[in-house]
Amino acid sequence: MEVANELMVRGIVVGVFQENCWVIGNRRTGEAICIDPGDEPEEILALARDMGVTIKYIANSHAHVDHVMGVAGVHAATGAKFLLHEADLDLLRHGWKSIAARFGIPIEKGPPDPDAFVAHGDIVEVAGLRLRTIATPGHTPGSVSYYAEEGLLFSGDTLFRGSIGRTDLPGGNFDQEMRSICERLLVLPEETIVLPGHMQETTIGFEKQHNPFVLEWLRRGQDPAASWLRQ
Repeated sequence: MEVANELMVRGIVVGVFQENCWVIGNRRTGEAICIDPGDEPEEILALARDMGVTIKYIANSHAHVDHVMGVAGVHAATGAKFLLHEADLDLLRHGWKSIAARFGIPIEKGPPDPDAFVAHGDIVEVAGLRLRTIATPGHTPGSVSYYAEEGLLFSGDTLFRGSIGRTDLPGGNFDQEMRSICERLLVLPEETIVLPGHMQETTIGFEKQHNPFVLEWLRRGQDPAASWLRQ
């Protein structure tokens, strides 16, 4: 995907959970941010080389096992700073072990602790590229999304095409996730392209009009302030 002359975005599906890892970089400066390296770090690094960029930050949307098992490899190979919301730190340290073992994922080396924490409104920036952190708790306590002013939203497992992230795992909260989606994501420009953690891309406009979870939330009167939903 090419959003602007200097901006490059490419995704790769990794691991047994078919997770979308994204590399977003600047063609002119050669600096990039890797979002959610869930597994297969060698493939992610090969993608970055093919793009001609160097990963400077690893920005995770949350700390579920399918989003973190490639962090160590990318971190070690690039020296990139690993970013995560602090509310997912315990999940990062402990939540992946039993699931990884169950699915046969090697657990000799788990993800490292973050180099820094991100919070709502923080800017993750490399030369020629800025992502704004949007706190979107609900799928996990520390779930975040990353927004590029060029019209891209990396939604992690919070918002999918016609669906939302599951909230039946420890730390999940359905009402909180719906508020995150309606109050913080669906207020973005309708033409915003949503690049999620699984499955295909969508747009903010499509989800506002067609996402059944959003429409049911409105029908129940859970978000009376969201006037755009009633247009």
